[in-house]
Amino acid sequence: MKSPTFDTVQVGDELPPLQLPPVERTMLALFAGASGDHNAVHIDIDVARRAGMPDVFAHGMLGMAWLSRFVTRWAPQNQLRGIEVRFQGITHLGNALYCRGRVVEKLEHNGELCVRVELQSANQFGQTKIAGEALVALP
Repeated sequence: MKSPTFDTVQVGDELPPLQLPPVERTMLALFAGASGDHNAVHIDIDVARRAGMPDVFAHGMLGMAWLSRFVTRWAPQNQLRGIEVRFQGITHLGNALYCRGRVVEKLEHNGELCVRVELQSANQFGQTKIAGEALVALP
């Protein structure tokens, strides 16, 4: 896929979606090790249940990492100027997230031509887990 340019991108354009595999315990343990976030509610079922949850669940930052990966598959990482998200739901074991995005604005920001991209990740049941936006500089 060719990298987008300011002239070729239009408001309303959809980014190529990203389908992720279902969340599994091993994935959460590996993310805990890689990120240094060893909060036990994400890796120990007993701790999660004492916290009122039915089982362990994904780290919020894992979901944000997936959205960041989604954006940087479309445009190189060095063009990402900012990303802001709102966590809207817990990502449970077995949830298979689908990331999508749409260009909502073309603008100049700090002397660069940029686009603002609306972001969303939702599970296989259509429940939004994270929503937000990214600012991407385009040549």
